[in-house]
Amino acid sequence: MPHDITLIATIAAGFGLAMIFGLIAVRLRMPPLVGYLMAGIVISPTTPGFVADIGLASQLAEIGVMLLMFGVGLHFSLDDLMAVKRIAVPGAVVQIAVATLLGMAIATMWGWDAGAAIVFGLCLSVASTVVLLRALEAKGLLKSINGQIAVGWLVVEDLVMVLVLVLLPALAGVLSGDAAAASGRDLGLAMAITLAKVIAFIVLMLVVGRRVLPRLLWWVARSGSQELFTLSVVAIAVGVAFGAAALFDVSFALGAFFAGMMMRESEFSHRAADESLPLRDAFAVLFFVSVGMLFDPAVIWTQPLKLLLVVAIIMVGKTIAAVLLVLAFRYPLNTALTVGASLAQIGEFSFILAGLGVNLGLMPAEGQSLVLAGALISIAANAALFSTIEPFRAWAIARSSLARRLEQRDDPLAALPMTTDARLLHEQVVLVGYGRVGRRIADALREQHIPCVVAEQNRERVDQLRREGVPAVFGDAQTPEVLIQAHIAKAAMLVIAIPETVNVRKMVEIARTLNPEIAVVLRTHNEEEAELLERESLGTVFLGENELARGMAEHVVRHFGRGAPGGASWPHH
Repeated sequence: MPHDITLIATIAAGFGLAMIFGLIAVRLRMPPLVGYLMAGIVISPTTPGFVADIGLASQLAEIGVMLLMFGVGLHFSLDDLMAVKRIAVPGAVVQIAVATLLGMAIATMWGWDAGAAIVFGLCLSVASTVVLLRALEAKGLLKSINGQIAVGWLVVEDLVMVLVLVLLPALAGVLSGDAAAASGRDLGLAMAITLAKVIAFIVLMLVVGRRVLPRLLWWVARSGSQELFTLSVVAIAVGVAFGAAALFDVSFALGAFFAGMMMRESEFSHRAADESLPLRDAFAVLFFVSVGMLFDPAVIWTQPLKLLLVVAIIMVGKTIAAVLLVLAFRYPLNTALTVGASLAQIGEFSFILAGLGVNLGLMPAEGQSLVLAGALISIAANAALFSTIEPFRAWAIARSSLARRLEQRDDPLAALPMTTDARLLHEQVVLVGYGRVGRRIADALREQHIPCVVAEQNRERVDQLRREGVPAVFGDAQTPEVLIQAHIAKAAMLVIAIPETVNVRKMVEIARTLNPEIAVVLRTHNEEEAELLERESLGTVFLGENELARGMAEHVVRHFGRGAPGGASWPHH
């Protein structure tokens, strides 16, 4: 028997209990993350029984932070953010400011100093990307415009928090009230040095990393070794994060985030994400377990009023602020409610920031426990909150004329402009969705001089299309008003090019009620869904895999100088 098996004991207890409590959480219809946090509480010094090594757990958690942030960077798409930038950027910044001010207000009321209040407020202001993505996936909303806005909003929040993590150590002296550190000259010098190091690291990654890391992945991929490819992905993530901290005094989180961003430039980025996923998930579990180990459950019964105020800010204050902001940008009520519910929780960045605040002596340990307790409660309740969106919207619309006006906005983008020639729209195509697929369809129709009206839920895209002279209406095509404004009654064809098929039936039903002779074309990524849609005679269904196979087969046949492949069977068109 080895003399020291502390590391093995910590990992075994962490993984074992996380699996048990994670399974219980899933059975109770809560995110497994709640179970991981509970596992950490069970093996923490504040509870009886086995106590894991907190020092070792913290180091394992740092690896978890690196891999979590690497995954965020690997999936960070500037294009997706740009598509919703007009609402996501100002919305996220204002919402962070509102939540931070609310947190500062209650911390000041408790007698905490300014530094503790600021850190505490920032901890309550940022939602968990992990929880959000899983909630949107469970509801089938990830690819929808509501999902895109919520994810874009969270990306902006994450970027702001990365900046906070970088600047907080440099500002710690000022925030703690240290008179020596608060002198303008010393503070300016410290800030300048910190920002210079960060800028140097970012420039190095953009200039060198952007070229070297994707090429390195390509060289490794040529070896044909799967384990070597996986090893290279993990080595890059951890190596860049460690190098960033050692050479530039940049946080592990920022280093790993930029490593992921640069790896995204590689054609193997999807494979890198898939290969590193099991390891990322494993260390992410240890991160949440270690966070649970730092939690003191006594805060629940010793400070119930404080905890109630924290949960109220997270689940009520942030939600109301987000809903009002989205409505102010003239998006419909259902979008506002979805974004509001998405932000009604806190997670990994809150834990990282709270830990840093305690380590820097800015925030008391009680603040960290309150943040962790608020996270546990808000994450556990988030799935239930999502399930109330549709019933609440229906209830509000049935009883409130204001809610009806907010859902069906009196909006200049919700109707075709008067300058559009109605004669050109006779026997036209109504195209629902202007994403990657919809854009290509619209381009092909324009080349053939076939009139087309676009129905799109992204205001920015509708605004851009109108500036380009393309007839477009803003709104959800499952509402009759949007299809009526798109002149569905005169249309020859309805083409639904959105990736999700949840509301397709309702769109087709409305279109056929208004125009019984209309032809319908649908897309799907799922063979079972394609068969179901065809069985219900909803229209001509195009399955992504089949169309890819058809295109490749036609290319191969043309290479051999023969006609199009007529003998092959192509189900679902």
